[in-house]
Amino acid sequence: MAGRLVLLRHGQSEWNLSNQFTGWVDVELTEKGEHEARVAGQLMAESAFRFDIVYTSMLTRAIRTMWLALAEMGQSWVDVKRHWRLNERHYGALQGLDKAQMAAKHGDEQVHIWRRSYDVPPPAMSEQDAGHPRNDPRYSALDPRVLPGTESLKLTLERVLPFWHDQIAPSLLAGEDVLVAAHGNSLRALVKYLDDVPDDEITGLNIPTGIPLCYRLDDSLNAVESSYLGDADVAQAAANTVANQAGSSSGQ
Repeated sequence: MAGRLVLLRHGQSEWNLSNQFTGWVDVELTEKGEHEARVAGQLMAESAFRFDIVYTSMLTRAIRTMWLALAEMGQSWVDVKRHWRLNERHYGALQGLDKAQMAAKHGDEQVHIWRRSYDVPPPAMSEQDAGHPRNDPRYSALDPRVLPGTESLKLTLERVLPFWHDQIAPSLLAGEDVLVAAHGNSLRALVKYLDDVPDDEITGLNIPTGIPLCYRLDDSLNAVESSYLGDADVAQAAANTVANQAGSSSGQ
């Protein structure tokens, strides 16, 4: 049988709280975000999850969430693999900017297209920008051509899927229980793939921070069922909070 899969979006970050486009910028968890991570660990412990391997991104907020959750489970010893392909969607030149201010400047409709269309990326970040991944030492061993200066959700999915096929899927097929601690859009991309969500519907999917999403998969890794751990109303309220960030647009 295939192993069990849990997807965990990082807890609230400092820029979630301040309503800024975050993307690949490395920001810390808030106190609330740390609490969410610990509660996630408690929920997984109560459901008797015992992970064989954990995959996470190269960004602190996801890594920190993972460690806090594993500590609550008494499983800090589990093998962990970090990879840039699980990073958040790159928001290009919007990264670091206030979402509401951008809506006021460019109009709600344009910002909504940049953020929530499936295949339209925001304006690209210059390769000479100090914040471009090409200038970040953690990615220095990579071919610069694979590092994005902007991404749509479609491009994020294209980035994430090779890692799914090369690393995560083989672990699950070997019967290992897997935790993926990542980000709103990299996880949204995986959910789109696993649940075969249409392009025009995936942009309305909101993944709450710090609530484990559990999948049961068949031997071909088709999704049999999925659900959030804990109270369903709490998960829905948390998803609504994400959806209500910056008014008409959904959070990252």
